[in-house]
Amino acid sequence: MLPISSSSPFERWLLQRVLSAIGQAPIRLALKGREAVSPNGTRPVATIVIRDLPTLFKLILNPEIGLGDAYSEGSVEVEGDLVAALEAVYRSWPSFRPDAWLTRRKAQWLERLKANTPRRSRENVHHHYDLNADFYRRWLDRELLYTCAYFPTPSATLEEAQIAKMDYVCRKVQLQPGETVVEAGCGWGALALHMARKYGARVKAVNLSHQQIVFARQRAREEGLADKVEFIEDDYRNISGRFDVFMSVGMLEHVGLHNYEEMGRVIHRSVGDSGRGLLHFIGRNWPAPLSAWIRKRIFPGAYAPTLRQALEVFEPWDFSVCDVENLRLHYARTLEHWLDRFERCTPEISEKFDPKFVRAWRLYLAGSLVAFRVGTLQLFQVTFAGFQCQRIPWTREHLYAAQQPQVQGPKWTHAMS
Repeated sequence: MLPISSSSPFERWLLQRVLSAIGQAPIRLALKGREAVSPNGTRPVATIVIRDLPTLFKLILNPEIGLGDAYSEGSVEVEGDLVAALEAVYRSWPSFRPDAWLTRRKAQWLERLKANTPRRSRENVHHHYDLNADFYRRWLDRELLYTCAYFPTPSATLEEAQIAKMDYVCRKVQLQPGETVVEAGCGWGALALHMARKYGARVKAVNLSHQQIVFARQRAREEGLADKVEFIEDDYRNISGRFDVFMSVGMLEHVGLHNYEEMGRVIHRSVGDSGRGLLHFIGRNWPAPLSAWIRKRIFPGAYAPTLRQALEVFEPWDFSVCDVENLRLHYARTLEHWLDRFERCTPEISEKFDPKFVRAWRLYLAGSLVAFRVGTLQLFQVTFAGFQCQRIPWTREHLYAAQQPQVQGPKWTHAMS
């Protein structure tokens, strides 16, 4: 190990500026080969080592993108627990007032600048979801569900929790045999197949990801459900037909704030005044753009709305909001599982992706975990119904008193590629 030398007064001043900017978080900051600085009176949880002065200047000039890119490139290292370091920073970072005018205007400006047109939506989906399915299969559950799980008990496994989530959303809309469902944004098809297999529904599932649709169609054929589930590669804006239920789990984040009116129009066209549905989405307590680094490197075009903003989908069409639930802590637990599995399969992932990709995804998963743990992000489930809907539950008893399904793996299996 090389000896640690003293930092110059200028270097110490720069490092102190970074610490001040992030609210004196209980961490150490150091230039590589130099002594670390940390806030007085704190017990640092980790040390962030910055390779050189140019990297440090990037962090000062653009902290969000600078840190994300520097960590991905290896010019910033974390000595200690990455999650603990990020959580310390999240909890210490100076917060804006929830009614901050500038923050709201910035969110609106970014949404308008990067509006999710049909063409841009397809490009954004391709960027994130059209990676090799084998990559996701290594750290997701058996069903390849890439959305928040529902943990009936804290000790439930990820597989149990994801199956419980599918049953939970089906119970929330009181899905009945023979009913028709349209699912907007179906991932690799697990929920659509579950609704057909277990609840006897007929499902039309729409998704822009070519690889996911091909994968889902194969699952439907192998499970003998191709006559009950139709997977369509298309934009949600092109959904046609009438259905009993509209289901969307994890897609509203990709719609874009300025498309909510159109989203509501699509829902009303699909279920009319007598249907019902559920939206499950990542949200916020107050308006703000998603992390600049996440939008640039991981999820282009993504926006996490406040609950008030999300309700703009329903209001123009006289939909009644029947129930709202926040599963934030369930998403934190889901991400704990994902990150743990990702770390355990890093050697295999590294055989197919370069170190920059691996480090970027580690940071994305760890940062998302912390955001849900500390409350920067929320996970909302909203059930809604048209004013003529006859299936509005009298109580919530059907959610918790209903017989819990026997947790088991899917009939479909697929060999690792």
